[in-house]
Amino acid sequence: MSFRIASSPHHHSLAQTPALMRTVALAALPGIAAQLYFFGYAVLIQIVLAMLTAWASEAAMLKLRGKPVLVRLKDHSALVTGLLLAIAIPAVAPWWIVVLGTAFAIVVVKQLYGGLGHNLFNPAMAAYVLLLISYPQQMTSWLPPTQLQHHAVTGADPICLVFSGYSCQGFSVAQIKADVDGKTMATALDTLRNDLTAGKTVTESLQQPVFDSYAGLGWSWINLGFLLGGLFLLQRRVIQWRIPVALLGSLTLLSLLAWLADSDRFASPLFHLFSGGTMLAAFFIATDPVSASTTTKGRLIYGALIGALVFVIRSFGGYPDGWAFAVMLANLSVPLIDAYTKPRAYGHRPGI
Repeated sequence: MSFRIASSPHHHSLAQTPALMRTVALAALPGIAAQLYFFGYAVLIQIVLAMLTAWASEAAMLKLRGKPVLVRLKDHSALVTGLLLAIAIPAVAPWWIVVLGTAFAIVVVKQLYGGLGHNLFNPAMAAYVLLLISYPQQMTSWLPPTQLQHHAVTGADPICLVFSGYSCQGFSVAQIKADVDGKTMATALDTLRNDLTAGKTVTESLQQPVFDSYAGLGWSWINLGFLLGGLFLLQRRVIQWRIPVALLGSLTLLSLLAWLADSDRFASPLFHLFSGGTMLAAFFIATDPVSASTTTKGRLIYGALIGALVFVIRSFGGYPDGWAFAVMLANLSVPLIDAYTKPRAYGHRPGI
């Protein structure tokens, strides 16, 4: 018998890593299905492009580093990174956006740091931040739900939009985003932010058709889908409860206090929980075993920090949704968090 030592993420067996990654991909299916229903099948195009790019980038870097290519590719970690990035960006973003982002995530954030288990940042979120800062127009080109589209995106339109920027009928993304009055529709978080800047109250903003009873039309179901997938991951013990519970608890508490103090200026906790990428980040992004905190108390602090940062960015920052920035800032804090929350050795006394 041999005793094998490997870098994080640690689990019961190295052979389980592919199974864990497949479970994560399976758990994301309800959220992806909701995206397909409300925004069309363009997200599938992004997923295919991201996975192909992740596979090719991983293979090329492993070859350059002199590592066994097929063995490392079979852990499926690169494919999961591509999947998470693909479902986080707008479904009709240009094809080169997801290709560039996925290649950056694998080549720079993952492989140049030493491969699986050595990256400081979550690769998908680091790539998302790079794309958002470099290409803000393309990264905010979210279409309204299909029932609100003045020019319906049907048939081969998603393919045309992703690869040419225009639908098969010649409509641009900007034209498809416009309502019958020519006003550009935005996501729920964007709409609320713009309305508050214009002097409207939260109640007045929520009367617009882009909202349902408490959150963005379609986005509440997408978040419910990822919540269902997250509960499945918890049930299968792929992730632990501390990070998502602390994250959602922190976001809920801060948004509740702000809402009770000024409901005209701050949205309700339900709005924050079921808008944007909340559930995706809580269960699929923040729980990354490599870049997250590794101690029991540290995971609670780490999750609470992300939730607090998201609330601050959404309420006072320059971006309507701040998950990627919050996760990366928390990643930077992990060494400090772990240093102050590591368990004390049995029999150890302070000062000795």
